[in-house]
Amino acid sequence: MPPYAELQQLLLNIEAEMRAWSLWTATPPATHALQSVTPFCIDTLSFWQWVQWIMVPRFQQLIEQQQPLPLNSHMAPMAREAVIRHAIKSSKLIEYFSELDQLLATPHP
Repeated sequence: MPPYAELQQLLLNIEAEMRAWSLWTATPPATHALQSVTPFCIDTLSFWQWVQWIMVPRFQQLIEQQQPLPLNSHMAPMAREAVIRHAIKSSKLIEYFSELDQLLATPHP
């Protein structure tokens, strides 16, 4: 599967699993919370808010504009910590973020 298609599928899988666990919300965070420069916006957003409101839209933009994908990612450890912290019984979320890290670590033509 081409990297953009694979990334799109992973984003859909992440969203679906977040929705299944009621982690996907209809109400966006305050504008100032989205403007944090701290990695993962950990000072203003939960990890799941960051995924929904920052990560997914940025990846969607890269896909739509056929822009180069990041050369690496280390989101799986953050996802694992968030799953544990929120007592979510979903190994799928950790699996999807691990696949995302692996996809971005793989060189693409």
